[in-house]
Amino acid sequence: MTKHYLHYLTDVMSHQWNDPALTDYGENHEYTFGELAVEMLRLHVLFEQLGIKRGDKIALAGRNCANWAVAYLAITSYEGVVVSILQDFTAEDISHLLEHSDSELLFVGPYVWKDLQNQKMPAKLKAALSLEDWRMLYEAEKGTVPNEKEWHAAFLSKFPRGVEPEDIHFAADENALSLINYTSGSTGSPKGVMLNGRSISNNIEVGMKILPVEPGQRLVSMLPLAHMFGQVCELLYPLCSGTHIFFLTKSPTPSILLKAMKEVQPYLVVTVPLVIEKIYKKNLDPLLSKWAIRTFWHIPVIGNIIKKRVKKGLRNAFGGKLRYFICGGAAMNPIVEKCLMDIHFPLSIGYGMTECGPLIGGNPPKYFKARTGGVPVSNMDVKIDLPNEAGIGEILVKGENVMLGYYKNPDATNAVFTEDGWMRTGDLGRLDRKKNIYIKGRCKTMFLGASGQNIYPEEIEDKLNNQEAVGESLIVEREGKLVALVFPDETLTKRMTLEEIQQLMKANLQKLNGLIPSYSKVADIEVQDKPFEKTPKRSIKRFLYK
Repeated sequence: MTKHYLHYLTDVMSHQWNDPALTDYGENHEYTFGELAVEMLRLHVLFEQLGIKRGDKIALAGRNCANWAVAYLAITSYEGVVVSILQDFTAEDISHLLEHSDSELLFVGPYVWKDLQNQKMPAKLKAALSLEDWRMLYEAEKGTVPNEKEWHAAFLSKFPRGVEPEDIHFAADENALSLINYTSGSTGSPKGVMLNGRSISNNIEVGMKILPVEPGQRLVSMLPLAHMFGQVCELLYPLCSGTHIFFLTKSPTPSILLKAMKEVQPYLVVTVPLVIEKIYKKNLDPLLSKWAIRTFWHIPVIGNIIKKRVKKGLRNAFGGKLRYFICGGAAMNPIVEKCLMDIHFPLSIGYGMTECGPLIGGNPPKYFKARTGGVPVSNMDVKIDLPNEAGIGEILVKGENVMLGYYKNPDATNAVFTEDGWMRTGDLGRLDRKKNIYIKGRCKTMFLGASGQNIYPEEIEDKLNNQEAVGESLIVEREGKLVALVFPDETLTKRMTLEEIQQLMKANLQKLNGLIPSYSKVADIEVQDKPFEKTPKRSIKRFLYK
């Protein structure tokens, strides 16, 4: 039986009351576990004064920070429903989602509020509070939000002797709706994914099982907390294990990120493949391209010495205490993946989606198999629907992590579930005998060849991205022909003319077509003058390109 994550958090608070829990990196703002508990209870008092009831919706929209985590935990422990909105949405979209979600209260960061304050607020929204210091930014009716003095007096009347560990008793109904997560994904309009306490708690228990952690270890949070990957893997699972979390409160440049890693010395790095691929291209590729390294790489004794030094250097770049390096959200470049596995880097690539909060597949690094998304996690079943002769079909899932449905969208909910309760992921893949999940692409992105062959653009893109000076690519279909859109690697092409880049891409096209079956050959490469637009998990928004 799954233990509710708020019970894990209660246990951690009682044992680590004075230990640091949440820190805004580079800023003088930190909570111990005890201070976190007190601030959660202070917000409970505010909710009561605002007339917020169990099951009411409270929205969160802002960049990563300690107060984002405090507000999230205060809402769920009050038995409210968190409405998680990505800070990168437009102000108009956020206003629409506040109305669609029936949110009665909004916690908002300054980056978001700057534009949102000019939008008309939904009729049901009572107030908007700053994520910086809880001050009132908007109230529907004057006098709705108590001032600081009134709020403090109400808190003191409830806890006249202050708050002690034995006062922490958070209500937790694992079946109740806990979260509505709005995410754009890569296929267009956002949907509100409804997750209950059981889904979130099972995800956290999976993290504890796959990536065990000792209390007091550290982690740098860099992924958007409004996205399920960051929310579970960089906040809830580590915090419920007693981890001290450092938040990068601004969009991190590579130099700031590496500086934070060296200072914090995290036990775990959770990221998307794009981050490690950039580090590989900048730092490892020039080294591994040297004749001597390539020559001795596979020779047993000398090769092992080289690999150990490469591993140590990469590990030190992430602070020197790294035990797990977890990637998700997109496929990793196979050359980068192979290099990391050759040096026995603690890599594991998981498979998931927001609708499963997010985990479907995963493995500890020592059991991770290349080119897979792991095996089905605890309390989750995976099967392949209508597999072809290669065993490839749509991936279907069922289990504790699966969502309740899409908020106020029964048509979309009915479309994604089969009659017998399996959820369609929209992903194509296959399973091997040990249940390792191989992702082949999206159902909607698969092309049908002239003779009925299935063409997976992601596989072609993998090979194209390994060609000279290719930064990122996207395969599209035009009038029955495949065309590659390429944004060049600017570090390699900044001194080249457009004509020289195009000539290089023609050579890349010839090499690419020599690596893929004849039915999936690419007719042309078009050079893009700017990077592809991305989702928060750094995958390309395919629907924007034709």
